Amino acid sequence: MSCFRCLNRPQKDIRMSHKRKIPELKNHDVGGTVLPYLYYEGEAPQILFAHATGFLPWLWHPIIEELTPHKEAWAPYICNYRDCEPERGLGWDIIARDLISFCSSQNIRDNLAVGHSMGATVIMIASALFGLQPRGMILIEPIFLPEEFYEIDIQLKDHPLASQSIKRKNSWKDEEAALDYLRSKSLFAGWDEQMLQFYLKYGMEKQAEGDLKLTCAPRNEAALFMGGKSTNPWPLLKNLTCPVLIVEGEKSANKTFIDLPKAVSLLACGSYLSVADAGHLIPMQKPKEIAAIIKDFMQDVFK
Repeated sequence: MSCFRCLNRPQKDIRMSHKRKIPELKNHDVGGTVLPYLYYEGEAPQILFAHATGFLPWLWHPIIEELTPHKEAWAPYICNYRDCEPERGLGWDIIARDLISFCSSQNIRDNLAVGHSMGATVIMIASALFGLQPRGMILIEPIFLPEEFYEIDIQLKDHPLASQSIKRKNSWKDEEAALDYLRSKSLFAGWDEQMLQFYLKYGMEKQAEGDLKLTCAPRNEAALFMGGKSTNPWPLLKNLTCPVLIVEGEKSANKTFIDLPKAVSLLACGSYLSVADAGHLIPMQKPKEIAAIIKDFMQDVFK
């Protein structure tokens, strides 16, 4: 099977698809805990989506509905499903094992696996260590930190991301105040408007007092960031045998400390694609472009 080699392939025009209904959140037992997920009925090939730290499965919806004919797809909600202390963290290897159990029970096989940030690293670990066997993978801005990071015993207060996320603002008086706040933060700059509205709707919960709080609480997000030190991904890349496309944002701040072209060079069948005018949060900024990339990759891999 040939690797996906279209590094600068011009993107095709995407016609507006028939809108897909957002499914109800389902629950599935994995190792004594409940993993929530969204399930979409559709055609093969099956697609497993894994989201970034602190984000939501619903943010895959604008991408999923662009995939025509409609594909059978799963998007687990990897945030609050396991209790853990922020200082100890929730190891990404544990999440990877849970995804293996989930895929086995859901009869997900010979599929495409698409992950973003933490989600990309987790599906890579699940494949390289625990036997997840997708036909192909798209890893969007995976978190492959310098190897020395995985050798140090870093504390929460010293972790550059966990130490900030646990102090994240987590109360807004109403939707208007929350939206104003989101628009004021650089993290949400350049987001597709529909994505921003989805984050407001599903990423925040109305409390009994009437105010809004984050669905993925700051302590849970911090625990996920801390869990990223559990498994060094670099020695595992050689274990991946399926075609793997690594996607990076042209303006991603992660480029200063994550060497994704190096990661591609270690893959048996790897290729690299840079998305113009995008940062780390490419799916939220460029959902139509990500949908087009998925379509092109499937045409190459699922022949």
